[in-house]
Amino acid sequence: MRVSERFGRFGEDVAAEHLCAEGAEILARNWRCREGEIDIVARHGDILVFCEVKARSGSGYGSGAAAVVGRKAARIRRLAVRWLAEHPHPPAVVRFDVLEVYREQQGPVRVEHRRGAF
Repeated sequence: MRVSERFGRFGEDVAAEHLCAEGAEILARNWRCREGEIDIVARHGDILVFCEVKARSGSGYGSGAAAVVGRKAARIRRLAVRWLAEHPHPPAVVRFDVLEVYREQQGPVRVEHRRGAF
């Protein structure tokens, strides 16, 4: 596994822990179909949450949420429709979140949870 893949996996692990600590139940991680992958699908009460995780080691590439716009956000929405088709009886409310995980050279790991990001 490459360094970038390990770092991405680390970010997804931290994001999943963060969601669980907030009371969410993780339904799927790295759910894949032909069109792509959803990082995390979670249920938080009556809300089904599709999460995109962006891990950063600094601010040099901008915020993670800034990377999830336009075509990327549209692709995640299409993937969510596929997930919903395969999992009948979902909650009535669906939300799309971005979890930014920052692990800089010094200091603790920081999570920015952007609810309803797109």
